[in-house]
Amino acid sequence: MVNRILIRIKVVQMLYSYLLTRSEFKIDTAPETTSKDKKYAYAVYLEFLLLILQLSGIRIRRNDGSMSPEITVDKLIAKNRVGKALYDNDTIKAIILRGSSDTQAFDSILQKLADNIAKSAAYRDYKKIKSPTLADDVRFWLTVVNTVIAKDQEFINLLRENEAFTIAGFEAGVKQISDTLTSYQDSRMTYVNAGKELKASLDKAYELYYSLFVLMMELTREQALRLDNAKSKFLATHEDLNPNTRFVDNRFIARLEANEDLQTYIAEHPVTWADDSSLIRSLLDSILESKIYQDYMEAETDDYAADCDFWRNVMKSIVLPSDDLAEALESKSIYWNDDLPIMGTFVLKTIKQFASSPDKEVKFLPQYKDSEDEDFGPDLFRYAVENRETYRSYIDRFINASQWDPERLAFMDIVVMIAAIAELVNYPAIPVPVTMNEYIEIANSYSTSRSGQFINGILFSVVRYLNEEGIISKN
Repeated sequence: MVNRILIRIKVVQMLYSYLLTRSEFKIDTAPETTSKDKKYAYAVYLEFLLLILQLSGIRIRRNDGSMSPEITVDKLIAKNRVGKALYDNDTIKAIILRGSSDTQAFDSILQKLADNIAKSAAYRDYKKIKSPTLADDVRFWLTVVNTVIAKDQEFINLLRENEAFTIAGFEAGVKQISDTLTSYQDSRMTYVNAGKELKASLDKAYELYYSLFVLMMELTREQALRLDNAKSKFLATHEDLNPNTRFVDNRFIARLEANEDLQTYIAEHPVTWADDSSLIRSLLDSILESKIYQDYMEAETDDYAADCDFWRNVMKSIVLPSDDLAEALESKSIYWNDDLPIMGTFVLKTIKQFASSPDKEVKFLPQYKDSEDEDFGPDLFRYAVENRETYRSYIDRFINASQWDPERLAFMDIVVMIAAIAELVNYPAIPVPVTMNEYIEIANSYSTSRSGQFINGILFSVVRYLNEEGIISKN
């Protein structure tokens, strides 16, 4: 019931928020101080950063054009994602380009350090982990820095050759690199929280589905209250004393009040419009003034089907398009205005189901059609986050630099395309046109007026490339 159209929208929204705010590493900048120890600590810190790259099997191009030596690195360590994450960091790239660290000083011990790491207790513990998470990868390097590299006497002796060497500076440098690695662990919470937020937003969408049925019952109760109050007026008219109760006696609403699924959900997830009395009054006034209401109250046909049809028309033409409802939903949940069009469609379908089942209990739509749909959002988000650099490289490959500056593209366009490529690559059963059309629609709704056409062109080229490379096999 929370369908893939809505799930895709939610994934793009969460991915946009996550990529906009994440910070993989908190890379320290050079200290603005005359302190000898602090300056040397920063120099040691830079050495550690670049050593992690090299000990991960990444060769560095030095400012003189030469490359750092090629060393043999254990396959499991080479697969560790910390080195690549560091190498992709723009600050680290700038450090390498500036030649801010004399990496050549450690060329002679690089292979020995790599071998020692592969023999260490940290490696043995890491090797036992069947499917290491990013947190496991970071924890491994944090341990290696403190128990292998920082304890290696040859490494320390090479550092001592620098006339600025101090014990205090060395220890401070070790702490700095440890703090940077720990900051990466902390940043994982942003990813975890984004995943929780995605689930929460999908749960709230389902809550809106039920809330709209509760709203119908609240509108009926409000009219019943008005009719009772009219009877108590000092100069009550004949119409006040003998009102037409067809609206408040609506049989569809009576079945809602007794529906087991609806009552169970309300009991477990308190849904109320008690704080929205002005909205209830406004919507009820709009209903009572409408031709839909007048025709319903005056119609000769008075049966259950007509009762269902009345509320379907009221929801479709009056309630769901209401600006007052949109404003109220925005104050209740940051998600609901985006959810309303899709959830409203499912509400109308459910009313139709009630109309076609006059003699049996109606089951409300489940939150997800099946387990595949339930997993679709979290998995798609994970694929997009973990492979974002690769997917971004596919995008950059087909951007015409003479027409588009890659650094000035609308960020939402990039996010939409990353999510689309994640789906293209990881869901072989979903046809290419379905994926393309869905994400172009999202771009048209959430990005710029030119986004749909631009994204269509880039994704078309990406699909062709992925097929040529054997990464996907579908058209």
